Amino acid sequence: MSHHRFLLPAFSLCQRELVRFLRQRNRIIGALATPIVFWVLLGAGMGKSFQTSGPGGGSFMQYFFPGTAVMILLFTAIFSTISIIEDRREGFLQSVLVAPVSRLAVVGGKILGGTLLATAQGVIFLLLAPLIGVKLTLAGFTEAVLIMLVVSFALTGLGFCIAWRMSSTQGFHAIMNLFLMPMWFLSGAMFPAEGAHGVMQWIMGLNPLTYGVSGLRRSLYADLPRGNLPNFSYSLGISILFALIMFWLAGLSARQRVAADLQ
Repeated sequence: MSHHRFLLPAFSLCQRELVRFLRQRNRIIGALATPIVFWVLLGAGMGKSFQTSGPGGGSFMQYFFPGTAVMILLFTAIFSTISIIEDRREGFLQSVLVAPVSRLAVVGGKILGGTLLATAQGVIFLLLAPLIGVKLTLAGFTEAVLIMLVVSFALTGLGFCIAWRMSSTQGFHAIMNLFLMPMWFLSGAMFPAEGAHGVMQWIMGLNPLTYGVSGLRRSLYADLPRGNLPNFSYSLGISILFALIMFWLAGLSARQRVAADLQ
């Protein structure tokens, strides 16, 4: 496989995803505004009843801040991979697949586009951190952007694997509500694992998104106790492994014919 056959199609599809997203303002509102509203409403409602000296400081809004950032990454990954279903329905995907380009380039372009979109929106949300008393340092901000890039890549790859086999957006949303949202809930985004039931703690430990949330929390709150969460390097390593596995599975999915191709 030459670099020309991989890089040019991948970057072209990535550029198409970026342009397509910017032209659909409702996707920007859905992916960015919805989690922010969720964060504000829950933070205002539970602020007085959630006081802790644990991860994320003393208020629920501070604790929930990294989880909301990961929710933005998740929503953007979902919206960006829905385009796979739309492209198949419109015939664009079939024309790309019969072109003399590597299917891995198609996967790379789609995932890279979703990754950049998700990370950009996550960075915008990070700029709100000083409003709730979170002090952003250059090192912390750099680590936060790095972990968000990796998590965005992994989540977009996961969304690709799901969307590739779907023939309707309704089915994709059903899977999202059944699988992706519980995955986010059980990542430590809303509550720490320490206070959960033993079985829940075990599930949260196996959830790869848990390490994305903990890595982001570590980067934002440098004074967290060492024993509370995995350190940043360990969280980043697990997240990178998660991203590589999702890219590999997405590549395998793209090589297979699915029922949606016959519809």
